[in-house]
Amino acid sequence: MVNIVLLIVGLIVGAAAGYIIANQLQKKKTVSTGNKIIREAKQAAENIKKEKKLEAKEHFLKLKSEHEQSANKRNQDIASAENRIKQKEQSLNDRINAYTSKEKQIEKKQEQISQQSEANQLKSAELDKLIGEQIKSLEKVANLSAQEAKDQMIVAVQKEAQTDAIKAANHIIEEAKLNATKEAKKMILQTIQRTAAEQAIENSVTVFNIENDEMKGRIIGREGRNIRALEAATGIEIIVDDTPEAIILSGFDPVRREVARLSLHRLIADGRVHPARIEEVVAKTRKEIEEEIIEIGQRTVLDLEVTGLHPELIRKVGRMRYRSSYGQNLLRHSREVANLCATMAAEFGLNAKLAKRAGLLHDIGKVAEDDAETPHALLGMKWAEKFGEHPEVCNAIGAHHDEIEMTSLLSPIIQSCDAISGSRPGARREDSEKYVKRLKDLEALAMGFDGVEKAFAIQAGRELRVIVDSDVVDDKIADELSFKISDKIMKEMIYPGQIKITLIREKRAINYAK
Repeated sequence: MVNIVLLIVGLIVGAAAGYIIANQLQKKKTVSTGNKIIREAKQAAENIKKEKKLEAKEHFLKLKSEHEQSANKRNQDIASAENRIKQKEQSLNDRINAYTSKEKQIEKKQEQISQQSEANQLKSAELDKLIGEQIKSLEKVANLSAQEAKDQMIVAVQKEAQTDAIKAANHIIEEAKLNATKEAKKMILQTIQRTAAEQAIENSVTVFNIENDEMKGRIIGREGRNIRALEAATGIEIIVDDTPEAIILSGFDPVRREVARLSLHRLIADGRVHPARIEEVVAKTRKEIEEEIIEIGQRTVLDLEVTGLHPELIRKVGRMRYRSSYGQNLLRHSREVANLCATMAAEFGLNAKLAKRAGLLHDIGKVAEDDAETPHALLGMKWAEKFGEHPEVCNAIGAHHDEIEMTSLLSPIIQSCDAISGSRPGARREDSEKYVKRLKDLEALAMGFDGVEKAFAIQAGRELRVIVDSDVVDDKIADELSFKISDKIMKEMIYPGQIKITLIREKRAINYAK
């Protein structure tokens, strides 16, 4: 037992001694490692310090080099500037020397001139003395001083000159008036005689002939649905009365009347007359009429040899075929004015092609579809300027009714030829223009309300048919809208009799079976 205890104690003592020894060894190892790290850190710091010193030295040398280069360049600039200044000083000195020599030469010449002038003054004094002696001798003979004789001579010459000048001026003015009047009449007569003119009277109705009266019933349709569809699609009033084998198409717009006439012709030839077919044919016909309008415009400018006209202006020229001015067809009137202008401009020695161009376009503003407030001359001038026409053409268009000042010689020629074409016998009917304007204003007034899709003035302006969008205008709003339109017409327009406002609201449900 004692041995065991001793053994245990020995083991404990040995373990403690081993731990102490190991701990001391570890401490020694740690101290040596720390010393090593410190030595390495000091060595790295020395290396970094050396590198930084080298970098700073290199940077300093670089800055020094740049400074030396800059100083050398500045010194070179200064030296070159000094050289230039020296050269300029030398040049100035040379000029000063040259001016000095010239000045001396001028002084010598002035001295010579002064000497000559003194000699001339002496000679002139002698001449004046001789002339004075002669004048005195003449005064003694005439008993009249030289000044008095001069004054009397001046007065006599002035009176004689004034009398002769007045006579000559009156003679010239009278002769100029006679010649101007004579020449102007001659120019106008020659222009009119050399231009062929046609009489063109158009009205607001078109008579459509049919083969038999049975076709009238098919056109009217069951309960009048076909004729209502035709009127709604074309905006033309279709009058079916007792006139044998004839239907009357009434409307102020010739384009609409032509669309209605061609559509009726095609419907009758096809034999299928019902609302859907009517709308299809009218839409197709309207498209063809637009194409025909462009073709008419192109043919017109080709016939008149007017080149380089903008396509939009060509289309408006074509629309003039379906427009009348005081009963005179606008396209024929414009062609006539164009030929008159070309002839008159040639007589005056002006540009005949430019005059013909201005004559063709002078009434282009009358085919406006929406702008009814602007005078047609100013509207036409605005279009001509927009589409790049010559300034003289634009001024001639705008000034042919004196809305603006005339700035070219073409303007009075266009004004004169327009008056010649419009004032010849049988050319115009005076009431048509006001009638068409009133119907256009009536339609424009209705189109100004929200929800209105189309508006047609029919029965010579005694009825206004208004087609509204059924999705925007319901039955209640339709009654109010009809009342508002009638009230606005009464307040803003002047018209004979009374106007019936018919407001049409139609709801369609369309589907396709494929």
